[in-house]
Amino acid sequence: MSDGPDACAMGVAHRAGEPRPKRPAAPIFLTIALLMLATALGGVPVRAQEPWQRLPPTPTLPKALRSGYAPVNGIRLWYAVFGHGSPVILLHGGLANANYWGLQVRALESHYEVIVMDSRGHGRSTMGTQPISYDLMASDVLTLMDYLHIPKAAIVGWSDGAIIGLDIAIHHPNRVTKLFAFAANSNPSGVRDVSKIPVFVKFEARAKAEYEKLSPTPGRWPEFVKAVSHMWATQPHFTDAQLRSIRVPTWIVDGDHDGAIRREDTDHMAKLIPGAEELILPGVSHFAFLEDPTMFNEALLHFLTSP
Repeated sequence: MSDGPDACAMGVAHRAGEPRPKRPAAPIFLTIALLMLATALGGVPVRAQEPWQRLPPTPTLPKALRSGYAPVNGIRLWYAVFGHGSPVILLHGGLANANYWGLQVRALESHYEVIVMDSRGHGRSTMGTQPISYDLMASDVLTLMDYLHIPKAAIVGWSDGAIIGLDIAIHHPNRVTKLFAFAANSNPSGVRDVSKIPVFVKFEARAKAEYEKLSPTPGRWPEFVKAVSHMWATQPHFTDAQLRSIRVPTWIVDGDHDGAIRREDTDHMAKLIPGAEELILPGVSHFAFLEDPTMFNEALLHFLTSP
């Protein structure tokens, strides 16, 4: 190693055989500060957080063509519709809300009729009295489709939303044209404990603040989290036979740094679903659609436009 930066790196030319020009002396306090920093970091240079370590801000949704509340299975379910064309339904993850799809709606609305909704108990939708389950939330989606006179649609799901999409593809394949399942698990063992992963800790704190802002029952957050946590601990349980029964065109997708979903479960689903493609997005996590929306949206548009 050299004993300091090369003269050329300092913007000073140097010819072979000539004495090197004297380097300007750094102020003593700067030298000390750099030495202390290098010592503290063990000689490792300072690096910005990688994309999978950050949680970008929650987007906003663009202006909807129409939105409102649909009477669905004993609850008031909030939805919004954007654009024109073949219908695409975006289903968000657990504890979140439809706003998280803001960047994807903007990418899709000029080509498709895009429908977003807040799952029961989430965001602006009410929770009702029935225990929250994937089967019940799948029924909510189908009932909303009936309410909006949509016989079948492509489904794009993130996490819990992807599990709901798999549930519909298994039990109601006639209602699905395609399924883009991002960050799903097929059973509870496919999920890791994320309670100590900083990005998930930050997400839960944000989700709580958003719930208290959007929910018609802002004081029910502890009850809501308990209900969703119970679902996560006990569901889903898609059998190999059920996964093999899926016949709609399907992509099983995840980020290569997803701290929540075990890669072996992602591989398992992609292997069993006939004709399924597996896509692992590089450099991103469970929140890939926020961390690298350009890459995510390009993959999504390719999926939707492919035969």
